[in-house]
Amino acid sequence: MTFYDRKDTAAVFILRLGLVWFMFLWAIHKIITPQQYQNLAKNIDGIEMSFAQIYAVGGVQIALCVLAALGVFRGFSYGGLAAMHFFTITRQWERYLDPFALNDRGFPINRNPVIALAAMAAFVALLLLIHRDHFSIGGWLRRHAGARWWY
Repeated sequence: MTFYDRKDTAAVFILRLGLVWFMFLWAIHKIITPQQYQNLAKNIDGIEMSFAQIYAVGGVQIALCVLAALGVFRGFSYGGLAAMHFFTITRQWERYLDPFALNDRGFPINRNPVIALAAMAAFVALLLLIHRDHFSIGGWLRRHAGARWWY
């Protein structure tokens, strides 16, 4: 690998771990405070969710985070996290149109959705750069065993 190949690989590694940490925090929060997500599901999506359902969603997200952190089943794990994040941002379109809105105390209320758009762009970049992801189990297997669909 050339110097620039190693730089690209390190950049993708940092991007991957940063996105995994971002998603892991949201996933573990579902396990720690399921009541908050129960309220969000009811108020935003208009659905009732049991704690068991919230724990299941959080568990699936944590499992995908572990797979993505290790770089295993990269297309599936990176794409799965990206799809979950995309679902989240599609539920907030009206907030993107007013990124500078303030509440009655002057606090910006639409900052998180704007940050979520940047994270979605990072997920797209990670998926586009999956072939440069050499610091992962899937990348190692691809270099040593040849291309397979599960890497």
